[in-house]
Amino acid sequence: MSRRPYTPKVVAANDLLKGDAVWLTANDSWTRNMCEAELIEDEAIAEDRLIFAIGQGNIVVGAYLVDARPGENGPEPTHFREAFRTRGPSNYPHGKQVES
Repeated sequence: MSRRPYTPKVVAANDLLKGDAVWLTANDSWTRNMCEAELIEDEAIAEDRLIFAIGQGNIVVGAYLVDARPGENGPEPTHFREAFRTRGPSNYPHGKQVES
């Protein structure tokens, strides 16, 4: 059985206190702007970064790896769900939605 080739990833999660989407940066901090996330092009490193993120339970919840692609300003989502998450909560205009 052939294995799918690895595609670049970013680590996504939700902020523990505010609940909105956040992404892991290369300097081990969390950002609300996916363009600032660390784009991980090595599968083993991606797994290590995910383990690190899961260990950040006092800051984030629900960490997982997300397919991404290099963009002009940094990583960009490749799937609708993640593109939607970059715009913030959808129940009423606040946060990132107000800024757009």
